[in-house]
Amino acid sequence: MNCKRIVIALAMLCIAANIAFSQPAFYFLNLNTSARTAALGGAAVSLPEDGSAIFINPAILSTVDDPRLSATFLNHVLDINSGLVTFSSTNESIGHYAVSALYTSNGSFQGADAKGVKTTTFSGNELALSGTYSHALDSNFFYGATLKFIYSGLEQTSSTAIAVDAGLLYQMPKSRVNIGFSLLNIGAQLSKYVTEGESLPIDVRLGVNHRLRGLPLLVNFSFHHLADETDGFFDKFANISLGGELTVSKVIDLRLGYDNRIRTAVASSTQRGFSGISAGVGIKTKNILIDYAASSFGSPATLHRFSVNFKL
Repeated sequence: MNCKRIVIALAMLCIAANIAFSQPAFYFLNLNTSARTAALGGAAVSLPEDGSAIFINPAILSTVDDPRLSATFLNHVLDINSGLVTFSSTNESIGHYAVSALYTSNGSFQGADAKGVKTTTFSGNELALSGTYSHALDSNFFYGATLKFIYSGLEQTSSTAIAVDAGLLYQMPKSRVNIGFSLLNIGAQLSKYVTEGESLPIDVRLGVNHRLRGLPLLVNFSFHHLADETDGFFDKFANISLGGELTVSKVIDLRLGYDNRIRTAVASSTQRGFSGISAGVGIKTKNILIDYAASSFGSPATLHRFSVNFKL
């Protein structure tokens, strides 16, 4: 493998990521993770052979050889719910491709006038439609990109945007190591809620995983939100995710994860509890994969995700 090609590709992605931004809109894009990814604390930027992980790194799609149809349901706080559907396949002449739809219902809201008198109720909904393409640069080096159209509506106001994800994945089979890098949600609004524009939730991720020798454990480690504004350069690396997947049988995987960003976001130490910690289980059959994850945000909320993958 030509190391110079890797350095050049990483440099191009880093330059694109050097973008300053304010409080982002379309935060629902951060909810498009599968149950397996959530159970691993989000540390999936280098997780191969998982079609659902393309939302963390689109280059992963090149490691999924068989056509798949997957769906994820997220039970959020209050009456907020999200659903994600993805179809992926491959063609020898053009490479790997996938299409997906992410929908979030923010529930209903009680309207009121300037005097506080209740009026009608209204709802908020968000949608992202995307297409992903991935191919090999070399036998163990892959790239991928996703183009997304995004819609967000609240009562009579709405906004649309277009965004791109880009990623790289490098595999070292002899060492049982994978390295991944991705840029997520690089784009701009097409139409605005009001006159002032808002930026998208840009995310830069870098991660590595390793399958231990003699123990059926896959260890995942990643940095995320590396593009966030921080007081110091090294403060960016406080956004760490860790995850472990233990294969206890041919049918069952047990998972445990930790996201330091979630834990530090809970201001009160008395409310932190298990915040940032996630756990889950995966059940594997020949053609169906079923996953569940619970992610704790401290005493205020625990999010539950269910995913199912069909090998077609």
